[in-house]
Amino acid sequence: MSKKLGYRIAFWALVAVIVVFSVFPFYYAIITSFRTGEGLYDSSLLLNTLNPQNYVDLLGNTDQPFLKHLWNSIMVSTAVVIVSLFVSVTSAYALGRVNFKGRGFLLLMVLAVSMFPQVAVLSGMFEMMRAFGLYGKTLGLILPYMIFTLPFTVWVLTTFMRDLPKELEEAAIMDGCTPWRIIKDVFMPLMWPALVSTGLLAFIAAWNEFMFALTFVNSNDSRTVPVSISLLSGASQYELPWGKIMAASVIVTLPLIAMVLAFQRKIVSGLTAGAVKG
Repeated sequence: MSKKLGYRIAFWALVAVIVVFSVFPFYYAIITSFRTGEGLYDSSLLLNTLNPQNYVDLLGNTDQPFLKHLWNSIMVSTAVVIVSLFVSVTSAYALGRVNFKGRGFLLLMVLAVSMFPQVAVLSGMFEMMRAFGLYGKTLGLILPYMIFTLPFTVWVLTTFMRDLPKELEEAAIMDGCTPWRIIKDVFMPLMWPALVSTGLLAFIAAWNEFMFALTFVNSNDSRTVPVSISLLSGASQYELPWGKIMAASVIVTLPLIAMVLAFQRKIVSGLTAGAVKG
């Protein structure tokens, strides 16, 4: 009995350490975002005053329109998720359900693309963006973002679709379903867990991307939030606007937390709804 109690105490102690390690940076960003002046150097971990001045200065800054940049990030990240999932689902059907020569090599090449660092493809992607007339445009970021979202979405969905029962596909073919209808009406309702998880990861990757957004967008109105935060300035060139940076970080992180909490239920419901009976 005492041994089981010791295991339980050790387990909950480990959970507490993981929670503190994960939540503390965001908590510290929140309390710092409400501090100004000398209060930024206060080492207290408690929020003594509630001063929204950093948020007012951030959202009211006309030189760096943060709300405009926030909307740009939402628009680009959402478009990346939609395009990535559409291409990944159709590619996963071909790679996971259709037998053709070179399928394994092609899947290996898709995975190999994700191994290249962003710096290695930066110059080539720059020339491609200029050739397509996408340089300096917000929606033009969709193309370079697909480099790091497509490989893992295709890989995950291919593995998931490969494990689906073949009897479902055979029954749909006997009923006269086309490949697109098989994907849309048979496989996709069963793939909700994989679609939600990969879509969420693709959204987070596009939301937090910095290098491509800094390189391929030169207009102030077309920037995304990571670049916007990096360009925040203080009252003088010697001042680091720590309070405004923390306020911007809190605003940027809240949508991600809301999405995780919202899609958590959909993942669970998708797992139960995707069960194959008998």
